Amino acid sequence: MASVRAACERQAARPVEGIDDMVDYLARQVDDESHRDVIGPLLAGSDASGLVVHSGLAVGSWGDPAVPEMLFSATKSVVSLVAGIAYDRGMLDVDARVGDGVALPQFADGRGRDIRWLHLLQQTSQWDGQLWGKPARVDAQSLCEGDEPRGGPPGSGWAYNDVRVNLLCLALTALLERPMPDVLREAVMAPLGASATWSWHGYHNSHLDLAERRVPVVSGGAHWGGGLFMSAADLALVGQLYLTGGRWAGRQLVSGDWLARGWRPCAVKRDYGFLWWLNDHRSVFPNAPASGRAARGNGGRHLLWVDPDRDLVIASHWGDDVEQLIKDVSAAVTR
Repeated sequence: MASVRAACERQAARPVEGIDDMVDYLARQVDDESHRDVIGPLLAGSDASGLVVHSGLAVGSWGDPAVPEMLFSATKSVVSLVAGIAYDRGMLDVDARVGDGVALPQFADGRGRDIRWLHLLQQTSQWDGQLWGKPARVDAQSLCEGDEPRGGPPGSGWAYNDVRVNLLCLALTALLERPMPDVLREAVMAPLGASATWSWHGYHNSHLDLAERRVPVVSGGAHWGGGLFMSAADLALVGQLYLTGGRWAGRQLVSGDWLARGWRPCAVKRDYGFLWWLNDHRSVFPNAPASGRAARGNGGRHLLWVDPDRDLVIASHWGDDVEQLIKDVSAAVTR
């Protein structure tokens, strides 16, 4: 695997600059001046790090893969995993209206009443309200990455929107009646043997009152801070779980049915599943294999790449030009 190690060395030489000052870094990521204030915790970046796992074995690494980093929007794919836990427990029907299962005002009337779990998982809800002080309409990324018709019904268009994914986190917290990190830890991360260094955060004002308990609600991204803080080593374990069909050490942690559903293309966005990017048509990473799926954050600077055809997982933090990394490693491995 000398060629894999060489690809890792090249990736180590492509670190993202300016990550030691996360306040300034975030400010430079958000175009909208009216809602730039950070309301969740931040974690200064350390350096480029990552891990390559082929056929269950670590075959290459760079930096320190054990150091947790902010995942940014790669967090979204883990939100999908928590939804799968609820699905496997018989609590979530993707075709059901969200308001039929949770008593939240966001789903009680208007367009919200017609939003189904499927819409939230595929970013097609078209919800236009405000959550935790952030209106959905100010998420600048949805303006440049979206094709939804203004005022259309849920399911009629797609747009990448952190506020709407945060709405999904709120709905899942209400459905599970527990903090999402606790559910993820008990059902997935602990059985995988993950470290204790990962954490999942929301905002200073994101909570839900349930039966006289105040339950924190996490965020699905980091436009305003928060989200998952996780090492490349732990992130790679999540990728390996997908390759094994959800089975680990003799236990079915998540059903293969849910994982397969998560990688089916959305009807109005062929390269997107349940909060996962699908490279079937090479529209996500043109120079990478079409068999790959990606959890991607901050323009790919945080990446979990899973390729079932090659039995390959790549977890990368704070590296530029990850497409070149994927291309080089994919060319070097065979199933």
